[in-house]
Amino acid sequence: MAHLQSRLSRALTAAVLALAPATAFAGKATDTLTYASDTEPENVSPYHNNVREGVIIARHVFDNLIYHDLATGKYEPQLATDWTWVDPQTLDLTIRKGVTFHNGDPLTADDVVFTLNYAVDPASKVVTKQNVNWVKSAEKIGDDKVRIHLVGPFPAAIEYLSGPVVIYPKAYFQKVGLDGFAKAPIGSGPYKVTAVVPGKGVKMEKNTNYWKGSPLGTPSIGKLEFRVIPDQETQLAELMTGGVDWIWRVQADQAKQLEAVPNLSVLAAETMRVGFLQLDARGQTPGAVPLKDVRVRQAIAYAIDRKAMLDNLVRGGARIMNSACFIDQFGCTDKGVPRYDYDPAKAKKLLADAGYADGFTIDLYAYREREYAEAVVGYLRAVGIKANLNFMKYAALRELSRAGKVPIYYQTWGSFSVADASAFTGAWFKGDEDDLARDDEVTKLLKTADTTVETETRLKTYAEALKLIAERTYLVPLFSYSSNYAFTNDLSFTAQPDELPRFFKAKWK
Repeated sequence: MAHLQSRLSRALTAAVLALAPATAFAGKATDTLTYASDTEPENVSPYHNNVREGVIIARHVFDNLIYHDLATGKYEPQLATDWTWVDPQTLDLTIRKGVTFHNGDPLTADDVVFTLNYAVDPASKVVTKQNVNWVKSAEKIGDDKVRIHLVGPFPAAIEYLSGPVVIYPKAYFQKVGLDGFAKAPIGSGPYKVTAVVPGKGVKMEKNTNYWKGSPLGTPSIGKLEFRVIPDQETQLAELMTGGVDWIWRVQADQAKQLEAVPNLSVLAAETMRVGFLQLDARGQTPGAVPLKDVRVRQAIAYAIDRKAMLDNLVRGGARIMNSACFIDQFGCTDKGVPRYDYDPAKAKKLLADAGYADGFTIDLYAYREREYAEAVVGYLRAVGIKANLNFMKYAALRELSRAGKVPIYYQTWGSFSVADASAFTGAWFKGDEDDLARDDEVTKLLKTADTTVETETRLKTYAEALKLIAERTYLVPLFSYSSNYAFTNDLSFTAQPDELPRFFKAKWK
């Protein structure tokens, strides 16, 4: 890890000295904001992708039914002009008239009904099931009226309708199918997709017919281009030479050096993303038998110096997390939750008590922030756990985990920017294919917490579930993520804690 950081630092220093005086940015001149990231969404269809890069594209290309104003905390009309709870399991919405999709088709109640019913149909093979599995069905009850039937009471429904639930054009989607939609998606949002190039990125341009009065506002920048650049050194070089205008997830030491580069701005902000270790507590995967013993799982938790990782790798306002959620989400709490502060001696004793005084060998998988995963490997080896790092692309790793072949998974989760514990804890502990624990007691508590209307009861039930998860050490929370953004001074950009860069609100200076 230290070698990698040193190499990057030397490369960046040389680039600063050689390139900074001659840096010229073309983005403003061509009215094209080019942004880069290291991960490619497996599908531009929002319901068939769960990496952050795909979420960002979705928020620019598609509209939500409801808008969540982060500044006020209030929910406001978007595609739905109003909504009414008929009862705890029935929600009626009035769909806005005068909105058109990018291909000119009018957006109607039929599109809303189609999208929701498609998303919950098992045949659709939706990847983001937790975002829609609270919906039972939708029906049209009037020219512009939609009724959503819920599986059960779900107080967080409005939050989900303001985030990961977006609306597809029924006629177009049925014509081209998922494969065609992935190549040429159509939404109603402030930007429309003009090209999807696998392995390269996605091009978008301003929707000049975007509906007036949208809470997202009228976009200022004419074109957006997302580029997939896996190597951070290449991202940095492209930024300094004007090949891209905006990058993020810049390592803390590189971000510090970039502050000295003329014509660049650097911004650090905490996000809702949490890093954690997911453990195969049932010992189902190859080599995972030791993980069946809670003492081994607790030893892993005690072995990791989260504060050192926070201070030396993450930085930028990130915080240590002690519960299986992001601490500011509704329902998330760390009160009464066991804490596993760094204690390698205790970790070794727990391993010895469990019969592993000489340690054991196991595989650890990760898909991003390799240096973070390498640090975890180092801490585990220091107490006798010889963890072999397997680094691979997210989509492949997700399927490997769901096939029961990942004993320790270095995970990150941004909850789709949903400010409710159901979007985090429920994603990993409700008995589905991503749940490695399959603890019936925890699952029952979470299903109750997700569907309880009474706020205090809901909070209490989440607290009980989070305490059990921590006591049984099914998941080892590490820290929230701080994202370092670096971008051209020509750009006026503001970061938000939900890890969603809103380029539709950005402007050229």
